Amino acid sequence: MFTADAFIDTVQTGKKTWVNTFVSNETVKDAMISFIDAQADYTKKAAKVTSDAVTTIASESVKVIKQAGQFDYAKFGEGIMKAYGDMQEKAVAAYEKTASKK
Repeated sequence: MFTADAFIDTVQTGKKTWVNTFVSNETVKDAMISFIDAQADYTKKAAKVTSDAVTTIASESVKVIKQAGQFDYAKFGEGIMKAYGDMQEKAVAAYEKTASKK
């Protein structure tokens, strides 16, 4: 299975190889290797946190979708029709009240 750590290690190893091959000053070389190690550590942590966040979001999304599938459309429709009926009655009463004044 592919893991981000393996890819990160491959890239960072390539950087270290380049530094070891082309940088002759030991002080500079050590500083660059230390920087590359810090990059690797940070990138691995960022990849793990991102992976954990994606897993959590996907899991919660599945829960929400399951809950949406359990929605009682008939009950919702009855509520809408009742609200519509109530509004209709109020509108008729208001019209009749206005019409009787004329």
